[in-house]
This record gives sequence, structure tokens and C-alpha cells, in this order.
Amino acid sequence: METRVAVISIVVTDADRVDVLNELLHEYSQHIIGRMGIPYQEKGINIISVAVDAPVDEITSLSSALDSLDGINAKVIYA
Repeated sequence: METRVAVISIVVTDADRVDVLNELLHEYSQHIIGRMGIPYQEKGINIISVAVDAPVDEITSLSSALDSLDGINAKVIYA
């Protein structure tokens, strides 16, 4: 199956949702190339970038699941 490389940008505005976020990312861990998290304490948010190599439907599924969580916004950029 053909895969695409993409970056999922995530902004966490509710720190109580981080456990759910990490569980979801763990479910897709076979597709994750790497991730970087930046806590922005002045604004009370966390900014996370996740690089993935996966079929488009898997990327879309992960992004939609992330974006459906309260306190979490996610957007995808494809290479």
C-alpha cells in the first residue's frame, strides 16, 4: 500500500486530555517517524508536531480522532 509523509500539528489547550492523546498516538505508533513537544507555559498550551509515514486513510483517521477530542486541535500537512 502506498504511503505518504505528513506532519500532524497538534495544539493542546486542556492538559487533562494528554493521557488520551498519548494513548491515541500509541495506537498509531507503527506509522510515527518522530514527535516533538513544546510546552508554552505563558499561554498554558502545548504544541506537538508528529511526523508520520502512513497510508492517507490512516493519517486522516488519526487526525480526525485527535481533532475530535475536547481541548485538542489537529491539522495535517502532507509532503
